[in-house]
Amino acid sequence: MTFAKKFAAGAGAVGLSLFAALPAWAQEAAAAAPEPAVEAVVDKGDTAWMMTSTILVLLMILPGLALFYGGLTRTKNMLSTMTQIGAAACLAMIIWVIYGYGLAFGPEGNAFIAWGKFFLAGVTPDSLADTFSDGFKLPEYVFISFQMTFAAITLALVLGSVVERMKFSAVMVFGAIWLTIVYFPIAHMVWAAGGLFFEMGALDFAGGTVVHINAGVSALVAALILGKRIGYQKEIMAPHSLTLTMVGTGMLWVGWFGFNAGSALEANGSAALAMINTFVATASAALFWMLAEKLAGHKPSALGFCSGIIAGLVAVTPAAGNSGPFGAIVLGAVASLIAFYAVTVLKPKLGYDDSLDAFGIHGVGGIVGAIGTAIVYAPSLGGPGGDDFAIGPQLVTQLYAVGTTIVWASAGTVVAIYAAKLLTGLRVSEEVEREGLDLGEHGERAYNY
Repeated sequence: MTFAKKFAAGAGAVGLSLFAALPAWAQEAAAAAPEPAVEAVVDKGDTAWMMTSTILVLLMILPGLALFYGGLTRTKNMLSTMTQIGAAACLAMIIWVIYGYGLAFGPEGNAFIAWGKFFLAGVTPDSLADTFSDGFKLPEYVFISFQMTFAAITLALVLGSVVERMKFSAVMVFGAIWLTIVYFPIAHMVWAAGGLFFEMGALDFAGGTVVHINAGVSALVAALILGKRIGYQKEIMAPHSLTLTMVGTGMLWVGWFGFNAGSALEANGSAALAMINTFVATASAALFWMLAEKLAGHKPSALGFCSGIIAGLVAVTPAAGNSGPFGAIVLGAVASLIAFYAVTVLKPKLGYDDSLDAFGIHGVGGIVGAIGTAIVYAPSLGGPGGDDFAIGPQLVTQLYAVGTTIVWASAGTVVAIYAAKLLTGLRVSEEVEREGLDLGEHGERAYNY
């Protein structure tokens, strides 16, 4: 055999041995190498769902809440009520992109407030926001828009207690200050990493504290400071169109699926759980409100049906993805009965003029829902809590979050309402109140015959 042939044969043998060893080397190298970083992926399905959810929350405000509240007022104040809701929502949207998003979800902050990204500095179409799954993100503009609608509807809900007597200018001044010192800090505390309640592990899937307790308690404080409407408890102040209220209720229920299921931030099983809970808790609350009317010696009413629907929606909001369906049914029923008592017994007894029961339904229903979430979260009751979940410690956390929110909202509302009083005055004149705010504040009528 020539040298060339011997060399070729030897090289071939070495090559075969190296080839045979490659799998073992590859396994050792893979074991020693660090895990590759998970690249962020924008899921088009999740993004489309979140854009849809955002539009559904807008539907809750205009025309949903505007019709719901407007139908409950007297004819002479229909347009005023709807205009205040719409304008307040628009104000919240503008403030949100100027500095509200930064105060709630900015990159820097402490347990109570954040900062940064004012005027959405640094946000581009390529910017991403985290969802709850590793490696999946949303376009940040979508997350900003979704959260923006929450700020808008929360301010609009507060106005349910002060309609028919509060100046339009006062509404706008109050709204700007209230968002800044009440809504943005609470949103940060509950939903932002580093926030006080977030780090404590408080459960609030879609806004029991941030939206409903915040709005309901603030509504009560504002109503107490503003005072009663002329003729309250002396004149009949019946809703002028329960038909429109019913239409608004239906739109609120439909839009609430964006509110609750959208808060999963993904089109996933958690969103599906929130969806079915938004069906059954609401249905339960509507029926139990009418049952309560019957037991109290009244006829089951359309107004009671609508009130029960809203009470159920409010109660299930913090529990939407934190409860099993049967827990949601019970929670809706309990919240409806307690809210019925607050509206029909407590309110007349105490004599405060919460015009459209913003506190009685949103405040009380939100408190029941936020506290009840600690119970229905338990896996033994069908909730999604882990095997090591204990109701007691979670109940303490929920009570702390609820109590702090009540105190914070009350104090902030006092500041906001007195600031508005100083700058614009709070109430319309007696002449305008008797004539109606449609003409007195806006120069138009809802109905022309």
